[in-house]
Order: sequence, then C-alpha cells, then structure tokens
Amino acid sequence: MRTVKVYEEAWPLHTPFVIARGSRTEAHVVVVEVAENGVTGIGECTPYPRYGESDASVLAQIMSIAPQLENGLTREDLQKLLPAGAARNAVDCALWDLSARQQQQSLAELAGSKLAEIVTTAQTVVIGTPEQMAASAAALWGNGAKLLKVKLDERLISERMVAIRAAVPDATIIVDANESWRAEGLAARCQLLADLGVAMLEQPLPAQDDAALENFVHPLPICADESCHTRSSLKALHGRYEMVNIKLDKTGGLTEALALATEAREQGFALMLGCMLCTSRAISAALPLTPLVSFADLDGPTWLATDAEPALHFTTGQLHL
Repeated sequence: MRTVKVYEEAWPLHTPFVIARGSRTEAHVVVVEVAENGVTGIGECTPYPRYGESDASVLAQIMSIAPQLENGLTREDLQKLLPAGAARNAVDCALWDLSARQQQQSLAELAGSKLAEIVTTAQTVVIGTPEQMAASAAALWGNGAKLLKVKLDERLISERMVAIRAAVPDATIIVDANESWRAEGLAARCQLLADLGVAMLEQPLPAQDDAALENFVHPLPICADESCHTRSSLKALHGRYEMVNIKLDKTGGLTEALALATEAREQGFALMLGCMLCTSRAISAALPLTPLVSFADLDGPTWLATDAEPALHFTTGQLHL
C-alpha cells in the first residue's frame, strides 16, 4: 500500500514576471508525494489559468484518483484516468521519481536519456520599456547568458527589439508573444525579427487563430506553444509551425512528453523544452528531454527568491548537472 500527500505551495519571486498575459509576483505550485516501502517520489505542477486551471481544480483532480494511486496505479493507467494538464503532470512525475528511486537510478537513466554536464537555458527578458528591456538583456549577457527569450505584447515591438539587439549584438534571441498578436501586420513583424537576427518566434497568434499561419511565408521559424499540448495537437500544426514547445504541465507529465517528442521529431518538427514558473523539482522532471531539443527554456526557478531543496545549480544562462 502506498501513502499519498498532496499540497500547494507559494514561492515569492525576486522580480515581477511580466508577459503579455499579465504580471506575477509568486509561483503557485501543487506538489504530490507518493511513498511506498520507505521510498518517496515527488512531482510538482503549476496550475495555469490560461488552460482553465486553478490550484483548487488541480487539487480536486488529483484527490479524485488518490484511492487508485494508493492502490498501485501505474503511469500507463494514469494516462487514461486524467486528461493532459497540470494535475496529471504532478502525479506522473511523482510516479517516475518513485520508480527511479526504487531502482536506484537517475530519472534520465530510467528514461533512457544521456544528459550533458551543462545545459544552456534561455534567460527571460520580461516586458518593460525599451530601455528597461535593453538593460536587462545587457545585464544577462554580461553575466554569461548566451540565449535570451524576449517577451513581447502588441506594443512597441520595433522599439523594444531594436534597443535589445543594439545592447546584445551577439546574443541568440528568441521571441515569445504569448498569443498577443493578430494576423494583420504579422508579416512585417516577422520580417523585422528576421532582420534583427532573431532565431525563432514563439506563438504569435492566439491558438484558436493559428489557421492564419497556413501557407504563411515567414522568414524565421515559428514555434507552437499554446497550440501544442500532446501528440493529438500535431496534426493541426503542419504547414503552420516548424517547432513545438514541450512543457510537462501541458502534456500531463513526462510519459506523454517523451512520446510527443518522439512523434514530433518523426513528423519533422524541431523541439523546444519549456517550463512554467516553478521550483527545481519541476525542472528535474523535464531533464530527460534536454538532449532532444534545439532550445531549452528552463529558467523558472531562477525567478524565485528561494528554491525548493535540493535545488538545481543554475548560473546565468546555464544549468549545471
């Protein structure tokens, strides 16, 4: 018989996290612990209002399957019991962690993945004035970040991007609009980004509007984030996107994330690995995917005033394993 603990936590950020959807000053997570014969596996998720989730709804979903979980629920059975999303992610990752600890393996070994000693992660430049964003980019670059992820909304796009590129002429830049743009004017914005040497544009249009990308000629790769959750999303993305952003909170855990990565690559998509605002627990669960991706965006814990223990070792722009 297993024992199951489910609880929520709030982790204050050291700096407000500002994107097109709003500003955050805390990371709210839900944690699942599954203990069996003295061994405990732990999983974490970040409920996301954009996907209709709240701490309360995620807690309720997890508690609805607690009896099955106590009675030996497998990861395979879990995929059928809960839909993709944050709740399934926390449970799935707890079961993966439990299996790895029981078998005295690392999670990467259990998943058949060989990790690099250092993973380059994007460092996020949040929305501000052009001057603020340029100064933030310059500070991150000066501290060692080689890959910058710039958050944009629909305002001051050229002013912000020109200022940032002037501040960090040699940085690799990816841009995330978080669904805030519209089809009108998209071609000109893509051309501006390409002219500034931006390596990729993430989710420019609302997920329900991305049919506008069908046969849309664009001079830089476009990545699906909100438009890609699980393998079932892939069919609609062909001819619209070149890359997909895999997040465990969208896939509903590592099990589906690994399957999505395999299928997406087979279908010709490049991969990005992303995260929500989270602790090191959530990043640790995603590490088996890092060897497969073109861009890793795993800086969630670097926004926290304090991290969960044991904390991963981050320096600016790098995760040291």
